[in-house]
Amino acid sequence: MKLTIRSFALPLKHTFTISYDSRDVQDTLIVELQDGEHKGYGEATSNPYYGMTIEGMTQNLENIRQQIESTDITDPAAFWEQVRPALQHSSFTQCALDMAAHDLYGKKTGKPLYEIWGLDPKNAPISNYTIGIDSIDKMVQKMKEKPWPIYKIKLGTSEDLDIVRELRKHTDAIFRVDANCHWGVDETINNSIELKKLGVEFIEQPMKADNLEGMKEVYRHSVLPLIADESCIVEQDVAKCHNLFHGVNIKLTKCGGVTPALRMIREARELGMKVMIGCMTESSIGISAIGHLAPMLDYVDMDGALLLKEDIATGVVVTENGLVYPDANGTGAYLLPQLVAAK
Repeated sequence: MKLTIRSFALPLKHTFTISYDSRDVQDTLIVELQDGEHKGYGEATSNPYYGMTIEGMTQNLENIRQQIESTDITDPAAFWEQVRPALQHSSFTQCALDMAAHDLYGKKTGKPLYEIWGLDPKNAPISNYTIGIDSIDKMVQKMKEKPWPIYKIKLGTSEDLDIVRELRKHTDAIFRVDANCHWGVDETINNSIELKKLGVEFIEQPMKADNLEGMKEVYRHSVLPLIADESCIVEQDVAKCHNLFHGVNIKLTKCGGVTPALRMIREARELGMKVMIGCMTESSIGISAIGHLAPMLDYVDMDGALLLKEDIATGVVVTENGLVYPDANGTGAYLLPQLVAAK
């Protein structure tokens, strides 16, 4: 098996701002695993909040190149366990590798991943479209540029309720809000009351991940469902979020890929929790992997490729009417031919 590592700078359509970060370009790492005629692709973006850089992830893979290239992938989950000791401190690297392994396995098997998992793509929920923090006028403009049935609104400002009130004047779409750890206990409870009146479906990660006592209070009194994000990073966090949140938002990069995400989905279901998977502004490589998991979910946030000026890949297409799956095996994702030839 041959390992190829590529990196790209992905310019965004708009400056993307959340409560603790702002960027115009998203750097991303693409992993390609080639076994004969088949190529599997995986992706992980850089992320300063979690200390993940392209250089660091590349070095992580180079450190185990010989192990990777000497492996015949017949079971992606077993492969995940094999490389885990070397990558346990870089879940983003392991995500890219695990995603590529699943894609390669599906292509070698001759089936899309959803079929391997016994899923019906018709059951996939519609993805929301994210409106990043900006001036209220610009947030309205972004929303009008992209008519969509579900919006996720990034909050964490001094005028959060004013933002939602103004956006509501211009659409009947479902709203979801994400405070990215910025609110306090009373603020979250009070905001939940006002946001419910404005047609908000749920609140994502209102407070800091370590504020467990505060979340207990919010869980008791919020009139809207609460979805964990920064509080739910790895598999062990699912149980910790039970009775603090009504659901979890799983990020493939944070948990280490498709393999642990499948286990996290099952555990959350056993605990009676809602399940969402979110993205990290990936290209269609990473988005396509999420798409194959989507039929297992209540909610999905996979608009990353839609936020780019130009995509570097093809695969599952996110539309306002639902997901469109390519007639291809594995995740169905492929780098654009000119990019493969260039590097």
